[in-house]
Amino acid sequence: MSDAPGVSEPIVDYDIHKVLKALPHRYPLLLVDRVKAIHLGERIHAVKAVSMNEEFFQGHFPGAPIMPGVLQIEALAQAAAILGIETLELAGTGKLVIFMGIENAKFRAQVTPGCLLDLEVEFVQKRSRVYKFKGKASVEGKTSCDVEFTAMIADPPKN
Repeated sequence: MSDAPGVSEPIVDYDIHKVLKALPHRYPLLLVDRVKAIHLGERIHAVKAVSMNEEFFQGHFPGAPIMPGVLQIEALAQAAAILGIETLELAGTGKLVIFMGIENAKFRAQVTPGCLLDLEVEFVQKRSRVYKFKGKASVEGKTSCDVEFTAMIADPPKN
Protein backbone atom coordinates (compact mmCIF):
# COMPACT_ATOMS: atom_id res chain seq x y z
CA MET A 1 0.00 0.00 0.00
CA SER A 2 1.76 3.07 -1.20
CA ASP A 3 1.13 6.16 -3.25
CA ALA A 4 2.53 4.47 -6.36
CA PRO A 5 0.79 5.50 -9.56
CA GLY A 6 -2.51 3.70 -9.97
CA VAL A 7 -5.38 3.76 -12.38
CA SER A 8 -6.80 6.99 -11.01
CA GLU A 9 -5.07 10.35 -10.70
CA PRO A 10 -4.66 11.07 -6.97
CA ILE A 11 -6.44 13.85 -5.13
CA VAL A 12 -3.75 15.57 -3.04
CA ASP A 13 -5.23 18.90 -1.91
CA TYR A 14 -7.28 17.45 0.96
CA ASP A 15 -6.88 19.42 4.18
CA ILE A 16 -8.72 19.37 7.52
CA HIS A 17 -11.60 21.44 6.11
CA LYS A 18 -12.35 18.75 3.53
CA VAL A 19 -11.96 16.04 6.18
CA LEU A 20 -14.61 17.81 8.28
CA LYS A 21 -16.96 17.97 5.27
CA ALA A 22 -16.55 14.24 4.57
CA LEU A 23 -16.78 12.90 8.13
CA PRO A 24 -19.37 13.51 10.86
CA HIS A 25 -16.72 12.92 13.56
CA ARG A 26 -15.56 15.79 15.75
CA TYR A 27 -13.21 16.24 18.70
CA PRO A 28 -12.34 14.16 20.61
CA LEU A 29 -13.07 11.32 18.15
CA LEU A 30 -11.90 12.86 14.88
CA LEU A 31 -8.75 10.85 14.15
CA VAL A 32 -7.79 12.03 10.64
CA ASP A 33 -6.02 15.38 10.32
CA ARG A 34 -5.06 15.41 6.66
CA VAL A 35 -5.20 13.29 3.54
CA LYS A 36 -1.97 13.02 1.59
CA ALA A 37 -3.51 11.25 -1.42
CA ILE A 38 -6.72 9.58 -2.50
CA HIS A 39 -6.89 7.31 -5.52
CA LEU A 40 -10.67 7.14 -6.01
CA GLY A 41 -11.99 3.60 -5.96
CA GLU A 42 -8.60 2.26 -4.89
CA ARG A 43 -6.77 3.60 -1.83
CA ILE A 44 -6.08 6.49 0.53
CA HIS A 45 -3.07 7.74 2.48
CA ALA A 46 -4.09 9.93 5.43
CA VAL A 47 -2.30 11.22 8.54
CA LYS A 48 -3.14 11.57 12.23
CA ALA A 49 -0.89 13.91 14.22
CA VAL A 50 -0.69 12.23 17.63
CA SER A 51 -0.48 14.89 20.33
CA MET A 52 0.09 14.62 24.08
CA ASN A 53 -3.14 16.64 24.36
CA GLU A 54 -5.26 13.66 23.24
CA GLU A 55 -7.82 12.81 25.95
CA PHE A 56 -7.01 9.10 25.88
CA PHE A 57 -3.43 9.71 27.05
CA GLN A 58 -4.75 10.78 30.47
CA GLY A 59 -5.59 7.17 31.23
CA HIS A 60 -3.64 5.07 28.68
CA PHE A 61 -1.14 5.00 30.39
CA PRO A 62 -0.24 7.84 32.77
CA GLY A 63 3.54 8.23 32.75
CA ALA A 64 3.93 6.02 29.65
CA PRO A 65 1.35 7.24 27.09
CA ILE A 66 0.46 4.83 24.26
CA MET A 67 -2.27 5.32 21.65
CA PRO A 68 -4.77 2.47 22.08
CA GLY A 69 -4.82 -0.05 19.25
CA VAL A 70 -8.59 0.24 18.89
CA LEU A 71 -8.16 3.96 18.18
CA GLN A 72 -5.60 3.15 15.50
CA ILE A 73 -8.26 0.93 13.91
CA GLU A 74 -10.82 3.73 14.26
CA ALA A 75 -8.40 6.14 12.54
CA LEU A 76 -8.00 3.65 9.68
CA ALA A 77 -11.79 3.27 9.49
CA GLN A 78 -12.19 7.05 9.27
CA ALA A 79 -9.66 7.15 6.43
CA ALA A 80 -11.62 4.37 4.72
CA ALA A 81 -14.83 6.36 5.21
CA ILE A 82 -13.26 9.34 3.42
CA LEU A 83 -12.18 7.03 0.59
CA GLY A 84 -15.70 5.60 0.31
CA ILE A 85 -17.48 8.95 0.58
CA GLU A 86 -15.25 10.54 -2.07
CA THR A 87 -15.32 7.52 -4.39
CA LEU A 88 -19.12 7.34 -4.26
CA GLU A 89 -19.49 11.17 -4.37
CA LEU A 90 -21.52 11.20 -1.13
CA ALA A 91 -19.89 14.18 0.61
CA GLY A 92 -22.57 16.45 2.03
CA THR A 93 -25.37 13.87 1.68
CA GLY A 94 -25.37 12.91 5.35
CA LYS A 95 -24.66 9.26 4.50
CA LEU A 96 -22.57 7.44 7.11
CA VAL A 97 -19.96 4.72 6.78
CA ILE A 98 -20.65 2.23 9.58
CA PHE A 99 -18.31 -0.51 10.87
CA MET A 100 -19.67 -4.04 10.41
CA GLY A 101 -16.68 -6.20 11.27
CA ILE A 102 -13.00 -6.25 12.14
CA GLU A 103 -10.74 -9.15 11.19
CA ASN A 104 -7.09 -10.07 11.54
CA ALA A 105 -6.13 -7.07 13.66
CA LYS A 106 -2.47 -7.16 14.68
CA PHE A 107 -0.62 -4.59 16.75
CA ARG A 108 3.09 -4.47 16.05
CA ALA A 109 4.51 -1.28 17.60
CA GLN A 110 3.56 1.42 20.07
CA VAL A 111 2.32 4.82 18.96
CA THR A 112 3.33 7.61 21.33
CA PRO A 113 2.75 11.38 21.54
CA GLY A 114 4.59 13.42 18.93
CA CYS A 115 4.20 10.82 16.18
CA LEU A 116 2.71 11.30 12.75
CA LEU A 117 0.58 8.20 12.25
CA ASP A 118 0.35 7.26 8.57
CA LEU A 119 -2.96 5.64 7.67
CA GLU A 120 -3.03 3.59 4.47
CA VAL A 121 -6.26 1.89 3.44
CA GLU A 122 -7.27 0.12 0.26
CA PHE A 123 -10.48 -1.37 -1.06
CA VAL A 124 -10.43 -5.18 -1.04
CA GLN A 125 -14.02 -5.86 -2.10
CA LYS A 126 -17.01 -3.74 -3.13
CA ARG A 127 -20.59 -5.03 -3.11
CA SER A 128 -23.58 -2.71 -3.36
CA ARG A 129 -23.48 -0.86 0.00
CA VAL A 130 -20.98 -3.17 1.76
CA TYR A 131 -17.23 -2.73 1.40
CA LYS A 132 -14.20 -4.62 2.67
CA PHE A 133 -10.95 -2.76 3.38
CA LYS A 134 -7.37 -3.58 4.30
CA GLY A 135 -5.54 -1.03 6.43
CA LYS A 136 -2.09 -0.36 7.81
CA ALA A 137 -1.06 2.26 10.37
CA SER A 138 2.62 3.13 10.66
CA VAL A 139 5.06 5.63 12.12
CA GLU A 140 8.16 6.51 10.09
CA GLY A 141 7.72 3.37 7.99
CA LYS A 142 7.34 1.02 10.98
CA THR A 143 3.96 -0.73 11.02
CA SER A 144 2.01 -0.28 14.23
CA CYS A 145 -1.27 -1.94 13.17
CA ASP A 146 -2.59 -4.17 10.37
CA VAL A 147 -6.29 -4.88 10.02
CA GLU A 148 -9.05 -5.90 7.64
CA PHE A 149 -12.53 -4.53 8.20
CA THR A 150 -15.96 -4.34 6.66
CA ALA A 151 -18.22 -1.30 6.53
CA MET A 152 -21.49 -0.27 4.97
CA ILE A 153 -23.04 2.92 3.68
CA ALA A 154 -26.06 3.86 5.79
CA ASP A 155 -28.57 6.66 6.18
CA PRO A 156 -28.14 8.79 9.31
CA PRO A 157 -30.43 7.96 12.25
CA LYS A 158 -33.74 9.78 12.22
CA ASN A 159 -34.22 12.08 15.22
